[in-house]
Amino acid sequence: MKILVAVKEVAALDEDFELRDDGRDVDEDFLLYDLNEWDDFSLEEAMRIKEESDTDVEVVVVSIGPDRIEDSLRKCLAKGADRAIRVWDDSMEGSDSITIGHVLAAVAKKESPNMIFAGVQSSDEANASTGISLASKLGWPHAAVVAGLKYAANDSKALISRELESGLSQEVEIVCPSVLTIQLGINTPRYASLRGIKQAAKIDIEELSPSDLGLSDQDVGLNSAKSNIRRMYVPVKGRAEIIEGTPAEKAAKLIDIIKNFKGE
Repeated sequence: MKILVAVKEVAALDEDFELRDDGRDVDEDFLLYDLNEWDDFSLEEAMRIKEESDTDVEVVVVSIGPDRIEDSLRKCLAKGADRAIRVWDDSMEGSDSITIGHVLAAVAKKESPNMIFAGVQSSDEANASTGISLASKLGWPHAAVVAGLKYAANDSKALISRELESGLSQEVEIVCPSVLTIQLGINTPRYASLRGIKQAAKIDIEELSPSDLGLSDQDVGLNSAKSNIRRMYVPVKGRAEIIEGTPAEKAAKLIDIIKNFKGE
């Protein structure tokens, strides 16, 4: 029994930042990186199933990105994941969330997991589309915003509670194997122990390139992206003014402001 957990290292802005020379992203020197919050809950759910099972369950974490993401993968190993896989080469630069989902599907075909977990979304881009793209490429059933899960190793079906809009919940049964995108609060993620951190530092992270997965340069990066960032900029800040006086005085002042704005 194997559970594949897709994780992402996300970027957060430092207090001060500058844009890259090409104007398409923030300069990397001004970004802070960490494991995506949603993925902590996905990993914990996989670990819960592993620890409650009477049979062997292997938890494998996989992430797409350059060398720096190894820190996040080792955090997952320190929390109990059995293996970690990193997929990258320079041709993947500019891959969007749909392409990332297709790359993860190629990893899944290689690994043959029984279940795949991913976070509902990432805190930096919040596309909430990678898990859906992955499921679509595999042709597997998919459930999003999973806030409750009743599933044991090797079960043919899982009972899922999903969050809907307006505070509603939906309980559904899904056929396995399937792709589940996990919501915050489904469990309480564990902290890595000192022993786990030391052990994780000794574990080799498997490195794969697109070609190892049977993918060409045309399948990844900007060549396959359905969307790309054309420009990133800091919007001009507006200003507010409190208009004092009687209702008639306020109305007259507002008319003057509108006329000035229109150049009349």
